[in-house]
Amino acid sequence: MRCFAFFAVVFGLAVQMNSQVPSVAPGSSNPEVNLPAQKVGPNDLLSISVADCPELTRNFRVSSDGTLLLPLLANRIPVAGKYPSEIETLITDALVKDQILVRPVVMVAVAEYRSVPVSVLGAVKHPMTFQAVGKLTLLDAIAKAEGLTADAGPEILVTRQQTDAEGKTSEVVQRIAVKSLIDEADPSVNIRLTGGEEIRVPEAGRVYVVGNVKKSGAFPIADGNDTSVLKVIALSEGLMPYSNKEAYIYRREAGKNGRNEIPIPLDRILQRKAPDVQLQANDILYVPDNKGRKLTAQTLERLAGFGASTASGVLIWH
Repeated sequence: MRCFAFFAVVFGLAVQMNSQVPSVAPGSSNPEVNLPAQKVGPNDLLSISVADCPELTRNFRVSSDGTLLLPLLANRIPVAGKYPSEIETLITDALVKDQILVRPVVMVAVAEYRSVPVSVLGAVKHPMTFQAVGKLTLLDAIAKAEGLTADAGPEILVTRQQTDAEGKTSEVVQRIAVKSLIDEADPSVNIRLTGGEEIRVPEAGRVYVVGNVKKSGAFPIADGNDTSVLKVIALSEGLMPYSNKEAYIYRREAGKNGRNEIPIPLDRILQRKAPDVQLQANDILYVPDNKGRKLTAQTLERLAGFGASTASGVLIWH
């Protein structure tokens, strides 16, 4: 029995339901009508074809509650979490149950996914949000964002939603080392993405070098604790003549206002008579001239604020 034979009988019901059916006209352009089959979710667009039934052969949008409302059918069909082949069976059973068709031939394909977003933010060249369609890994997501910027820090943070046995949802953050993922190509950290993840690439921390050096500036900490006084002095192209034998590290500690002043024996470090000193993110290394002038707290805050507000992160010390 053909679908249009029943259409006149249920025309009044169809008109009433028409304003509620989230559908797309058959003429709408869909460049990817048959995407890789994976579980359907809210707001996904389905391309449905029912033989000899033009009323049901078109594109329909899954509602936000995960159900599908089709013309001629009395009830909504729950489709969230189902594969297209499973949805075909559900629609077939509904058509038979409502006596619309005796032996319906139903085909379902996914025209557009909207239920599996992945966001890539932070120190990437092209921050974006896209849908996790098909097999997708963390490296694929970074590649879609056109790679990391020169300011990228040593870690990538992947935030996922996790549901416990009681049905409570919480966020879980996984930290992945850039060195392991890209330089060492460790497959164990190239995690699979299924949608709903937020990928953040924080910028690298910086160390500020000012005073009697050839090139004052803000230098990124590329790899954990691998930044020291000797290294940033080298990045600053060395000392100017008549530098003081003692330098100072100004470091902010959590829960305290201002910065602590840490004197270091710069001359002895350069002569290898004292151990090198490790620097932390946001440290200010100040190298006075031989007059031994120290930085005031007001000057420190101005330097740190200026360094944070400039896009290049370069400080010029006069």
